Amino acid sequence: MREVVLQMSVSLDGFVASPQGGLGGSLPEDREQTNWKLERLRETGVHIMGRVTYEEMAAYWPTGPAPYAPLMNSIPKVAFSSTLTEASWSETRVARGDLAGEIAELKQQPGKDIMAHGGAAFVQALSGHGLIDEYRLAIQPVALGAGLPLFKDMPAALRLSLVEARRFETGAVGHVYRPLRS
Repeated sequence: MREVVLQMSVSLDGFVASPQGGLGGSLPEDREQTNWKLERLRETGVHIMGRVTYEEMAAYWPTGPAPYAPLMNSIPKVAFSSTLTEASWSETRVARGDLAGEIAELKQQPGKDIMAHGGAAFVQALSGHGLIDEYRLAIQPVALGAGLPLFKDMPAALRLSLVEARRFETGAVGHVYRPLRS
């Protein structure tokens, strides 16, 4: 069965974006961090995202830079939205059904893992419903003090087990966590 993997950058204080958007400007990425992220993209069979992230990615990746663009464009995508009427980015379909039901169907399909991207509300909904099997976080060396949190309004504490930690030259740290299931 496929797993749902969240891959996302987050500030030291747990925000995925400042109140103005982004993580406080352009953050450098070294070769090792790029390779770490590319390895994981190659393990991906489908991208899932909310409407806002879909619209941002659909505007950027079709003409985006290598080495990410070929993978981002060729891997099938599912945009979750109740308002999006069509998907113009190649290999994309719009999902309008129940989030948990749609994810359960995707997990039952054959293929590589499902990679979740933001935005914050979409990721919070996935986490709140216990739908994420692995959190791959690029923790950036910046504190924002306010913004859009990675976790919000959780129904209960989410206990995680650290399965990988890697420091990059930029000061960012890649952490991989798996939820502890009771």
